Amino acid sequence: MDAGLDLDPRITPLRDGIASRALEGLVRAEVYLDPKRLSCRVPAAGIHRAPDAASEQMDQLLFGEVFDVIEEEGGFLWGQAGRDGYVGFVAAGALDRPAPEPTHRVAAVRTYAFAEPSIKARAFGPYSMNALVAVEAVEGRLGKVAGAGWMASEHLTPVGTFETDWAAVAERFLGAPYLWGGRESLGLDCSGLVQAALLACGRACPRDADQQAGLGQAIERGEFQRGDLVFWRGHVGIGLDAERIVHANGFHMAVAIEPLETAINRIDAAGVGQPTHFRRP
Repeated sequence: MDAGLDLDPRITPLRDGIASRALEGLVRAEVYLDPKRLSCRVPAAGIHRAPDAASEQMDQLLFGEVFDVIEEEGGFLWGQAGRDGYVGFVAAGALDRPAPEPTHRVAAVRTYAFAEPSIKARAFGPYSMNALVAVEAVEGRLGKVAGAGWMASEHLTPVGTFETDWAAVAERFLGAPYLWGGRESLGLDCSGLVQAALLACGRACPRDADQQAGLGQAIERGEFQRGDLVFWRGHVGIGLDAERIVHANGFHMAVAIEPLETAINRIDAAGVGQPTHFRRP
């Protein structure tokens, strides 16, 4: 029944004749398997193209995010991320049984967990913005997070509480290094920055720039304002105002602010071309 279906392999759990049970009746496969839901129990874990840590990192899981495991291969688990639907391989050691239902998410760009309720205790992490945590107890300024340790309460916000200005959220990542497939504070790519900022504001957001180009409504260049998105082939930036953008990019190898016209001219001169879309999420 898959004739005519336009399936995006990035978000379709199908490979080598194996498919998720959810695709039964929709695609041809030799076997359909029931996914097993696990969660990320390390600060961040790469989602790789192949069962090899040296293979391309396409995406990441953050602490507390779920991953639906379909198959195991060579110490890696193949499946699909719950938050953005990306399909790939995650190191088995990064995943564990589902964590308690999250009560908070990390609202700071990054934070640490301490082995004891003291900021002088051994620290673990860092844990990045949008990681999902379950606070089991509070002692002073620190909350005890299941599976991690004690985190600063100031760095956490209750689930369901969000920012309102995703451009301001993106600016908080200024200087973070560019990392292909990254979406954590220690390294992220252009679409990872957009996703992190929108998630912090309670807005669902796909992973890659071409997917994000379908968000919101199309606008003209002259309408561009704070919070709007500008897209090129394989790249995206967030408007700070009508004339400036913030974006994670390989030219600066970091999250940087750049005049929009400068970015347009530079990217065009590099052979990528002019912007393809302007969107208002």
